[in-house]
Amino acid sequence: MSTAAATTNTGDAPGAAVPIMLTELRLPTIKRLWAEMAAQSNREGWSAERLLHTLLGHEMAERETRRLARARADSGLPPGKSLAQFDFAAVPAVSKAHVMALAEADSWIGQGHNLLAFGPTEHAT
Repeated sequence: MSTAAATTNTGDAPGAAVPIMLTELRLPTIKRLWAEMAAQSNREGWSAERLLHTLLGHEMAERETRRLARARADSGLPPGKSLAQFDFAAVPAVSKAHVMALAEADSWIGQGHNLLAFGPTEHAT
């Protein structure tokens, strides 16, 4: 159904076309949450801006969650790997303090820089 048809064929309530429109716009999180959030908005007297901001915030957060899940799956790394499980004692040349500082001060990520670590994957004996 085209957007024009969805906006003109609303049936009994203005919200009847909303799910169709959200499907066409590929906004699955808003589609799932809009009715509940609209009811809360009506009960609590939210402004249109607050309702829209809340719905868009949920959509953006879920998109980021899905993006990270895809990136993890695409990486081929075992699930659950994190710096917390890294054995810094096995690689004394790697400074735990330096790595943790890099992880916490993530401005390098925002700037699009990479952090690369080279070396054997297992402790050599």
